Amino acid sequence: MEPTETFDSLVRAEFTPKSTFLNTASNGLLPARSVTALHEAALLRAEGRPLTPLYEDVEVCRAAFARLAGVPVTRVALGASVAAHTGVIAASLPAGAEVLTAEDDFTSVLNAFHVRGDLKVRTVPLERIAESVRPGTALVAVSAAQSADGRIADLPALREAARTHGARTYVDFSQAAGWLPMDAGAYDFAAAVSFKWLLGPHGTAFLVVPEDFGGLTPLLAGWVAAEKPWDSCYGPVTEYARSARRFDLTHALFTFAGLRRSLELIEELGVAAVHAHDVALADRFRAGLATLGHEPVPAPGSAIVSVPGLGVRQPELSEAGIEVSNRAGNLRAAFHLYNTAADVDRLLDVLSD
Repeated sequence: MEPTETFDSLVRAEFTPKSTFLNTASNGLLPARSVTALHEAALLRAEGRPLTPLYEDVEVCRAAFARLAGVPVTRVALGASVAAHTGVIAASLPAGAEVLTAEDDFTSVLNAFHVRGDLKVRTVPLERIAESVRPGTALVAVSAAQSADGRIADLPALREAARTHGARTYVDFSQAAGWLPMDAGAYDFAAAVSFKWLLGPHGTAFLVVPEDFGGLTPLLAGWVAAEKPWDSCYGPVTEYARSARRFDLTHALFTFAGLRRSLELIEELGVAAVHAHDVALADRFRAGLATLGHEPVPAPGSAIVSVPGLGVRQPELSEAGIEVSNRAGNLRAAFHLYNTAADVDRLLDVLSD
């Protein structure tokens, strides 16, 4: 079977959208195998059976994400949200430390630094973030792909600038993990939610930390963060896990039951194939917009396309069965593995009216 046929047949077997769904930047569709797993997990609880399989799902997901991120599994922690992970990183910085962020980046990757109140948070346009790292910058925090418009950060340039000036790096891959190849190990900290391009349920977010933990303190940790969790249910934890698991939060077991199957699908398809598929559709949409006289926000190589001035048409598009987002007045379309050229053309047809 040809690779394209394998890709298409796997996708057809897993997804049956009832709309033209072009809104993965908000949340991805659940594969059929994940829906089945969620149902089976719920039955375990409903019928009072042991939850052992659900705890196994947690560790399978940790290992799968580590492979996708290109890091050892010992560097991966499991939490509830990127915002919570950012809070732990923010708490580790000394008073007066400078944090460099991108203008209008997603709130979860930067708000905790502002909440501290005693940090110097500097904001610059995304295109200038690498050149803006300077002596005294303690941390650079940025999304790999911007939520609002899909612009991709020049992460290699950022990494080199940070290395030159001794700054740590924190990259949020939430709008990239699953379609954009990751090299999370090249950065000090990295995070990603489960429910967008990774196609999982809501309820968890991954955190990648350095092997030496990067000076983080497990402030939010409970019993699951212990080296021996089941022996650490009462009283303070006396020995934290020797791996990044020391930063785990209590696991949303149903989420991992479904996410395990979603990550399996991503790995079966291969991120490189998903990337090629998604970006080709986004480029088709960009070309079609040009024929209609519209110019999207420049975001070459991105699976997210944002069109200024067209956000007001989102309700009309939804009524027509086309799901996109309105972000700051821009129409945002996000293309993923379950989308087709026909989906792109349908969106263009409605926009042309």
